[in-house]
Parts: sequence; C-alpha cells; structure tokens
Amino acid sequence: MNNGFRAIYDRYPWDEVCARINAMTISDVEMALTKEGNGTPEDFMALVSPAAEMKLEEMAQLSMQLTLKRFGKVMQLYLPLYLSNECQNICTYCGFSFDNKIARLTLNEEQVLREVEVIKAFGYDHILLVSGEANQTVGTDYFERMVRLIRPYFSSVMLEVQPLEMEEYQRLIDAGVSTVLIYQETYHEAHYRLYHQKGKKSNFNYRLQTPERLGNAGVHRIGLGALLGLEDWRADSFYTALHLDYLQKQFWKTKYSVSFPRLRPAVGCQQPNHPMTDRQLVQLICAYRIFNEHVEMSLSTRESPAFRNHVIKLGITAISAGSKTDPGGYAGKLAALEQFEISDDRSPAEVADMIVSQGYEPVWKDWDRAF
Repeated sequence: MNNGFRAIYDRYPWDEVCARINAMTISDVEMALTKEGNGTPEDFMALVSPAAEMKLEEMAQLSMQLTLKRFGKVMQLYLPLYLSNECQNICTYCGFSFDNKIARLTLNEEQVLREVEVIKAFGYDHILLVSGEANQTVGTDYFERMVRLIRPYFSSVMLEVQPLEMEEYQRLIDAGVSTVLIYQETYHEAHYRLYHQKGKKSNFNYRLQTPERLGNAGVHRIGLGALLGLEDWRADSFYTALHLDYLQKQFWKTKYSVSFPRLRPAVGCQQPNHPMTDRQLVQLICAYRIFNEHVEMSLSTRESPAFRNHVIKLGITAISAGSKTDPGGYAGKLAALEQFEISDDRSPAEVADMIVSQGYEPVWKDWDRAF
C-alpha cells in the first residue's frame, strides 16, 4: 500500500539523518555544488552540513546566479492579514496558544474590509490570510466567506490556516484561493507532542499528509517550512527538502515555496531549543536554491532589517513588508495580542525603496498573475 510521503519519511530515522548530515565531508559538498539546481535529498544533506560552512562564499555566489537566471531582478512583496487569534491548540512557541490568557478576536466583514482598505493603500494586489486554529469559529465556512469578500480587491489570495480536508480545500480554491501555506513546524515526530500538547495540531501524521490533500485538491501553489529553533535546523530542513522533492514529483503541475521562520519571542512562549545563527540561515537559503532553482523562497519580518537587506540577492524571491501579526492591526488596535514580535518594522514603501536601491524591482502582486 502506498502511504504517500509518510512511506518516504519512514525511510529516514531522525537520529540517522542527523548523523549522516554531520558526517558529510568537503568532497560531498563539492559534489553537491556541481548539481546546480537539480540535486538529490542526499546532496541537500551535504549543503546544510557543518562541512559546507567552509564553502559558504561559493554557495552564496552560485545561489545568486541561479536565482537571477530563474527569477531575474525582481522581488515580490507580500503581507499577512490576521483574521483571528482564536485557537484551540496548546503550542509552546505561539502567542495564540489556547492556554495564554489573552483577549481573543475574530474579525467580522466590516473589520476585514477596513484592513483591506489600509493594505490596498500600501500598494498590495495580493494578500495572505492567517488565523489561529479554531475550527468551530474560524472554519471553512468563515474562510470561504472572507475569501469571497476580499477576492474582488486582490489578484490572488493566499491562506495560512489549520489543515483541512481535500474537499474543504477545493471549496476555498473555488472561492479564489491560489496558494496555501502549511508548515510542519518540526519533522521530529518523537518530540512533536512536546510542542503541540493539545488540540488537532497535536496529530503529527494528519499535518504531515496535508500537502498531499492540497495537491489532490488542485491548489496552484503549496508553501512548506519548519519553525527554525525547535529542533536541529539541519535535520528539520532536510525533511522539508525531502517533502518538497516528493511533492514535486507527485504533483508536478503545482508550484512550491519554502519559508524560513526562525522562532521569535511571544507572550508566554519558549525560547529556541536550538538557536540558529544568521550565518547558518544564509547557508540554508543558499542550500535550498542550489538544491532546487525553481522553488520560490520567502523571508518574513521576523528577521532584522540589516539581515533582510543582505540576503535578498542570495536566493529569496519574496519578502514581507509592513506586517502586523494581530487581528485588526492595520486599521487600528483592537486589543488583540500579536502572534509573535516582528523585527523589521519598516513600512512597505521603505522596504520597496531598499529593494530599488539594490537594483531590483519590487512586485506588489503574485508572480503568476504578474508574469
């Protein structure tokens, strides 16, 4: 019986993956660098290994060349609209966690349209809708209603919400959703429940199978990622790359993106168990680009202005700007707690000016609609 990605995942025990990555040599790294965008998951192991740190300058140059070849000198800007901070999960790293005693808020139609008015004034022509995971109050019916409400204002709508069934995704795609982001958080199954202690999100396997339900639903683009800092970033990133490789072969008409969320401070939440340095994040960005020259890669306002200025030429294709991580945060404070603290608080115009100053063109709408 074919169990999809789960069968692939089971071939790579966590401890063995960590050992193999740490055992990679300079020769393994040099071999992986010859693949130039068409590597294997084993090549990715070499590119994220400690040995590859000695080749970081070479990796950066190659990553920049591959990105220019595939995407040119353009940088997509995006922005999240938080619909709700209601959540039934207890997650140790998230400000929306059910056990945090905070004011909960779900935006109604009027409040959403006030947010849309501000976001449109920034110049955005596409939007990312985000919410906590509370099926009873912010479920498929609510998402469909909100997507249909705002779809006339944007060329495309992206979604980052709880995992849904294939039929539910089909409803949302019919309503106007083009991209769905679904992050595994960590691929370390044995430790997954330590971070996801209550709620539907505690089901590791259901979350793991979500991208396949999306592929079967016919979504245009799937976004993957791991929360960097929970577990060994090298291993979690390997499994993300393995997942990407499987999905591209299985659903070859679908586009894919990868994000790099590093664990950020939030009220009542843990600090990173496995901190990741800026240099290591640069290595990871370059590793993904060398491994797959077609994957889109995004970097959020979790990162500092100086870091984002530095890395946009090294492989990133989309960058958020002006983000608020609390419901109602654009039109005015509605006493809702933010999900995490942002680091880059520059306005969209300021980030666009920075992009122009580096010889790139800011793009305010989705790749597929614009090109």
